[in-house]
Amino acid sequence: MSETTTRSILIADDDRAIRTVLSQALSRAGYTVRATSSASTLWRWVEDGEGDLVITDVVMPDENGLDLLPRIKRVRPELRVLVMSAQSTFTTAVKAAQRGAFEYLPKPFDLKELLAVVERALAKPAEALPEEPSDGSVPEKLPLIGRSPAMQEIYRTVARLTTTDLTVMITGESGTGKELVARALHDYGKRRQGPFVAINMAAIPRELIESELFGHERGAFTGALTRGVGRFEQAAGGTLFLDEIGDMPPEAQTRLLRVLQEGEFTTVGGRTPIKANVRIVAATHRDLRASIRGGLFREDLFYRLNVVPIRLPPLRERVEDIPLLARHFLDRAKASGLPLKQLSPSAIERLKRHGWPGNARELENLMRRLAALYPQESLDEAQVGAELAEAEVAPDGAPRSQETLEQAVERHLKAFVAAHKDGVPVRDLHERVMAEVERPLLRLALSATRGNQIKAASMLGLNRNTLRKKLRELDLPVVRGIS
Repeated sequence: MSETTTRSILIADDDRAIRTVLSQALSRAGYTVRATSSASTLWRWVEDGEGDLVITDVVMPDENGLDLLPRIKRVRPELRVLVMSAQSTFTTAVKAAQRGAFEYLPKPFDLKELLAVVERALAKPAEALPEEPSDGSVPEKLPLIGRSPAMQEIYRTVARLTTTDLTVMITGESGTGKELVARALHDYGKRRQGPFVAINMAAIPRELIESELFGHERGAFTGALTRGVGRFEQAAGGTLFLDEIGDMPPEAQTRLLRVLQEGEFTTVGGRTPIKANVRIVAATHRDLRASIRGGLFREDLFYRLNVVPIRLPPLRERVEDIPLLARHFLDRAKASGLPLKQLSPSAIERLKRHGWPGNARELENLMRRLAALYPQESLDEAQVGAELAEAEVAPDGAPRSQETLEQAVERHLKAFVAAHKDGVPVRDLHERVMAEVERPLLRLALSATRGNQIKAASMLGLNRNTLRKKLRELDLPVVRGIS
């Protein structure tokens, strides 16, 4: 007899179909199953010492499954609980994690995934419960919106992280909501009573970044007339959000690495170590691994920051979330004094066909614009299409940046060939196109490495002599230290 035949699973869900599906699947897997439609019956079974694992819905006729969790943990701390919910919101995931659930599964769920979670829950030894919020509650506001599989995975990851102090690295395109995730980690986490301090590396002059981060002593540099408190001190007891970490200059990277290694820092011009009592959350839209290869970012710092990576998907990868996001942004527009608007089904479909290079931020701006400019209460494809057409076309008539590089090249090539329909042959097309692509690519590499040809060659994957040859052939000047 296998080990699973001795394991008993308790199921509580007021949906008969789900109880039946779960009971059959778990029974086939060799488990003993008892199922009920009420929280009260589940609680009686738990009190009687039955079950090795609980699978419970959130919303039931007599009691909320999340409210039952702390009681179960008090009388049976070793008992694993899996929480299911059709209310697949960020708040639900956080409440489940902070009240001691082993895992949260949004409905509809994949049976194979559920069986894998069940096996993992029964195999994992008991551990200390996560610390609950001091007031036993979680705010009902929703900082993150979306019910796509990609967002559900983010909810679960963030929910787990609210019970820890681990360093987090958030990556994603501009406008995907990196700061929203950072704030959620703080607002729902162990340090929520402390300050949330954000600093954008790309918005501060390079020579001032160290002073901004670590503070400075009076007289440390020209203009330092008084002692300056840095962001590390300001964030003491809370969270320090390092936005656009990929833009941090090398000297500041070295000092940050030292802080992460030693847990303390000194101000610019200071000698007395100060304890770094912060949780660090970093974010970037850059490919830091490419920056490491190009010599622009320290590999050891990357691994110190990338303890828990979170990738935020662009909006084009979660189009099923667009209706929910659009409604959320229209509600926010109304709350700020703009007229209430509704979107027709055809308008929603038009939104889904857009490329969204600016992601959720672009969608929010569009909703505010629609609410402000159009008198009708219900907006259809015509109004949405008109605004998107304006956004999709540049002043010269060319599509904007939501194109992929391949699409942009193809469009330019078609225009180039079409211009020679009078019979003029197109000669050396490959060589001419390659030169047009190489010029801006080499200029960007040299700019990113401040004119350092060795680093530029490494970034491009070229031999240094090959790079020099191409620079001569394309007549590109090299200025060391360019910005």
